[in-house]
Amino acid sequence: MIPVRSYFKLLVEYLRPLRLRVALLTVVLLVSIALQLVNPQIVKVFIDRATSGAASDTLIPLAIWFIVIAVAHQAFSVASTYLAEDLGWAATNEMRARLADHVLRLDMGFHKEHTPGELIERIDGDVTSLSNFFSAFTIRVIGNLVLLTGILVLLWVENVWVGLGLTTFSLIALAIMLRLQLVTVPWWKQVRATSAKLFGFVGEQLGGTEDIRANGGVPYMVYRFTAILREWLPEQVRGRMGFAVLWATGIWSYVIGTALVFWIGSVLFGNGAMTLGSVYLVFYYTGMTRQPMDQIRGQMEDFQKAGAGIARVEELFSRTSVLGVDGVRHLPVGALSVAFDDVEFAYDDAAGDERVLHGVSFELAPGRVLGVLGRSGSGKTTLARLLTRLYDPQSGAVLIGGVDAAHVATEELRKRVGMVTQDVQLFRAPVRDNLTFFETNGHGDAHLIEVLHRLGLEEWLATLPAGLDSQLESGGGGLSAGQAQLLAFTRIFLRDPGLVILDEASSRLDPMTETLIERAVDRLLDGRTGIIIAHRLATVNRADDILIMEDGRVVEFGERVTLAADPDSRLSTLLATGMEEVLA
Repeated sequence: MIPVRSYFKLLVEYLRPLRLRVALLTVVLLVSIALQLVNPQIVKVFIDRATSGAASDTLIPLAIWFIVIAVAHQAFSVASTYLAEDLGWAATNEMRARLADHVLRLDMGFHKEHTPGELIERIDGDVTSLSNFFSAFTIRVIGNLVLLTGILVLLWVENVWVGLGLTTFSLIALAIMLRLQLVTVPWWKQVRATSAKLFGFVGEQLGGTEDIRANGGVPYMVYRFTAILREWLPEQVRGRMGFAVLWATGIWSYVIGTALVFWIGSVLFGNGAMTLGSVYLVFYYTGMTRQPMDQIRGQMEDFQKAGAGIARVEELFSRTSVLGVDGVRHLPVGALSVAFDDVEFAYDDAAGDERVLHGVSFELAPGRVLGVLGRSGSGKTTLARLLTRLYDPQSGAVLIGGVDAAHVATEELRKRVGMVTQDVQLFRAPVRDNLTFFETNGHGDAHLIEVLHRLGLEEWLATLPAGLDSQLESGGGGLSAGQAQLLAFTRIFLRDPGLVILDEASSRLDPMTETLIERAVDRLLDGRTGIIIAHRLATVNRADDILIMEDGRVVEFGERVTLAADPDSRLSTLLATGMEEVLA
């Protein structure tokens, strides 16, 4: 159950910055309601005068005023609807931005628990249901409650017994609908959760379409898709049943209310307590109560969805990163030293996962290049993830530039530590935006071309059909693996980091771009500390120092030349036997 204060808190938090729009909407909405309430009063006077034999010249002005007010009411109604929708989307766009920023700052453990499709559904789908809540709550719920209150007040003024009867009946009907709404909120929360699961599954399959089709996995994926839909269907049916009950409640409320008014009106008119115009007025106002009651009832379904959305959004906002609070210390300028001090690490220590790193310790001086070798699963990539602070170690310390990485502001650390992996993320955008990550400040075309020239990539740029304006496809479509690596090197160079990590960055390079790659790596590492993680021995020929990992432990560390000259070292043995498969 979502308490009312959660709705109110959400409205206040996101509508406060838009208070001028809220004030304008309030004025327009109140005027629209007032006009809607005034017109029946004109009709009442018209009927009473007409039945009493009044001259036509006294009736015509009333008819004209009725038309003018009716047109004005429609204009204000359209304006209020527009303002409410604009307000709702403005507020929820801000929520989407905050939620996306929050999720992007969470640790990698969280992102491994949730698929991209699921997160898209939670950030966009759940918040979209809230955009309906913002606009509907303002224009249809609050507005119709005010309208209903105005109708009841005027009925009390017209006749105490009519006012008392309709007020009692309306309060009972609203209480029943609110009670039903509280019961059905958990149903819609489960619907939203299964919806996120479905979109997460679809996202995974779209990303792996090529492998799934090539390996004959389509029937199994269709089976899984069908299983999720079968899980989703009864939850949707249950959620819709809640709406159906609310709908039936609204219909019965109108039927009973109309019967009640006809009975009271006939009695009072027969006793001479009400005129024909008054009876019409009561009947018209009673009919008007159906509109706010129906719209409030209709919005209860959105309340159900909004309640589920609020719960899931608050749950996501409450999720904190295991990395803790950002540090405040700064890294020194220039090339950065690296040190691991007795580091122990497991990806999910709370779940009892086996340690990936065991007492890892080494030091790398500023400006030197370290080659990291080892079998798959030996912990090489984990070193890179700790250096970029995607994770924090369970014990020990990772020092960058002599400062514990946990004490450095994450934004500064990610700027000063650049990493290139074998899988380069590209966006459906021009080469220019892919190089700068859509950052325009300080990255004009002349600067980009200069950087490409310094990296020796002018020939690569010349091969692109429209230069920096060449459109790239998401996922690397249109570029070879080597070209994607070249683009990634340029990204890092533009940031001018003090530490560069190349994680298997040469494992997928095509021979046609090998020379360009080697030249770009040399320029990229010039004047910077470098860490090259590789399977192949040839990849680390440019390294000053070598680190060999095995089962999460450092089994050898030292200068490459010294280790190569020592016949008892592991590196020397690998070089002598040419057993590069040992590292695979």
